[in-house]
Amino acid sequence: MNVDDLPPLRSVLATHDLAPTKALGQNFLLDLNLTARIARSAEPLDGCHVIEVGPGPGGLTRALLQTRAASVLAVEKDHRTAPILDQLAQTGEGVEKGLHVAFGDALTLDLLQEVSTPRAIVANLPYNVATPLLVAWLRDLWREAGAYRSLTLMFQREVVDRITAQPGDKAYGRLGVLTALSVASAERQFDVPAQAFTPPPKVTSAIVRLDARPEVPGPLALFAQIERVTAAAFGQRRKMLRQSLKSIVPDAESFLEALNIPPTARAEERAPEDFRRIAEAL
Repeated sequence: MNVDDLPPLRSVLATHDLAPTKALGQNFLLDLNLTARIARSAEPLDGCHVIEVGPGPGGLTRALLQTRAASVLAVEKDHRTAPILDQLAQTGEGVEKGLHVAFGDALTLDLLQEVSTPRAIVANLPYNVATPLLVAWLRDLWREAGAYRSLTLMFQREVVDRITAQPGDKAYGRLGVLTALSVASAERQFDVPAQAFTPPPKVTSAIVRLDARPEVPGPLALFAQIERVTAAAFGQRRKMLRQSLKSIVPDAESFLEALNIPPTARAEERAPEDFRRIAEAL
């Protein structure tokens, strides 16, 4: 049996009496045209070992198995999906791609140890863990050069706004700075309406694609310092930097002047590189 021979996802859910649970932040995407479009946004995947987090009933997994990826690893917390994903693993494409399902918490899994290079992540992320997962994967890019060739991810649209925001934008903040300093590019792909999901969430979703730099952006310890600086700076975003950074630099005014950064500036006005310079000077 091939992927195209499988029954529709709604039939699969009914057969296995599987319904999304709020506790796991599940909203199943059952439109196979949309899952195929997400997979296309991640191309080229030729030769990549693809990681999918939160496959649920496997709609996106089906699309990924039909790409030119070398292999697919699906990380799933919900053991109820096991028979559905096992059926996918037994399709011709599943066997060819060596589809493997790791049941566990993606937040505790070291993907750099689990999967060899080149890696790519393609995922419809559970909303309740999406941002911590992204920050962990950005950190991986500082651990290993090109840890992921690309990350094609679904978030709430407002989170994608924050990931791709520029200085001065309303959505610009810590997440935009960490992303800009970690990847070569971050590009919004398309929006996904709430009606495409079961159950429909109260928000619109969006796909973003992040492409890695060929080299590590800097020492791993520097990423931790940038996290610290941006947490302080954007934690009090309406305050001037000389005030918001006092918690980590007692004489913040002199410190900022030495870096040619106006102490009266606010975090939302400064470029990502300014936060890197602050972190490097600590």
